[in-house]
Amino acid sequence: MAAPVLLDHARLPRWLLPTDWPQRHGVPELARIAIEAGRVRSVQPATDSDTPASGWDLAGTLALPAFVDAHTHLDKAFTLPRMQKVQPGLLGAIDAMLADRVRWTPADVRERASRGLQWAWECGTTHVRTHVDWWEPDALPMAWPVMAELAQEWAGRVRLEQVALIKLPLFEDAAQALRLAQQVKATGPHALLGGFVHSSNWSENALRNLLVSAQACDLDIDLHVDEELNAAAVGLQTTARLLREIGYEGRVVCGHLCALAAQPEAQAFATLDAVARAPITVVSLPATNLLLQDAVTGRTPRQRGITLVKEAQARGIPLLFASDNVQDPFCRLGSFDPVEALGTAALVAQLDEPFDTWSQALCRADWLRREPSPARPTLVGMPADLVLFTEADRFGWPSRTASRVVLRDGRVARGDVPAAWRTAAHAIA
Repeated sequence: MAAPVLLDHARLPRWLLPTDWPQRHGVPELARIAIEAGRVRSVQPATDSDTPASGWDLAGTLALPAFVDAHTHLDKAFTLPRMQKVQPGLLGAIDAMLADRVRWTPADVRERASRGLQWAWECGTTHVRTHVDWWEPDALPMAWPVMAELAQEWAGRVRLEQVALIKLPLFEDAAQALRLAQQVKATGPHALLGGFVHSSNWSENALRNLLVSAQACDLDIDLHVDEELNAAAVGLQTTARLLREIGYEGRVVCGHLCALAAQPEAQAFATLDAVARAPITVVSLPATNLLLQDAVTGRTPRQRGITLVKEAQARGIPLLFASDNVQDPFCRLGSFDPVEALGTAALVAQLDEPFDTWSQALCRADWLRREPSPARPTLVGMPADLVLFTEADRFGWPSRTASRVVLRDGRVARGDVPAAWRTAAHAIA
């Protein structure tokens, strides 16, 4: 099928449009997206003129830029079917995964991770960040070089980044912390330093060594922080303080942050203020946190486990939703589709206007990069990597989103194009 030169009457989210974009009854007007040489040449308000034969009339179809899945675990994915009963909660899931590691081989990890990347590609994702468990100070994890190989193999289709998920006690010794950072740095520019920061292994000295080592090796950082409903957890507030003290200059991402929801509001809000100043990008993992937090066998959970996403957004903190674990002991569900994560978040966090406001939490890959983010994002000049939702509307989205057309460089990569789109001048729904 020929690539369209025009996507007419597309419904874009409010966050992706200029502030002076025309509205009708408080709703942004539809857009006309011009494509040239695989990139978006212009975005203008749609008119009543006929759509040219070389274009598609989307008739109000919802359109988003390609997705970023900012926090996954490709090394663990799809292991649940071979496990026995998993004890509830985060620590129970960790025990089950440790027991399963005896089955891991490079071929096993490659097959499961490749399946996850294929699923991500099919749903419209162009950027995946995976955490890789790292348990020993002097040996690379089996999965680490596999991910590096996959990053090369998928280059041009999916940007794959890998984070060394290292337990915090391994950073207690400063010299060892630096050696770990150097190993990560040697992997390439797609590798980041990470750690599991939790009250069960808490050490401010180890956290400081982690951050200082990343600074010394010019590495970006991505941490699991306060993945617990423990009001006494101080990982996030300490991270924000230490970053300021050492003058860290890279990009920092912190995921989970469940403890904020358990803390007194004054304490939690003070921490978020510090996060906004740092600045730190926050990644919320609603599905996994719902399944693991406040989990007791035979008891209905009372607490939701999601972090304070509305309060973070209100402070201008970059916030992303992501898939996290998929079909492993940490989360029995999932398909590497970030839209599913937002669908869960929309319910559990009672989000208003998921499409117009919160969909950017699936698309803002710039919030993972060091470069300053634009004050107002735009499609113009970007690759024409778009996801078109053929059956959804702005009121119910992200419901009815399974049917979609995925464009890469303006060409159809996945999905069936409705015949009506190619019929010029048909009525707009």
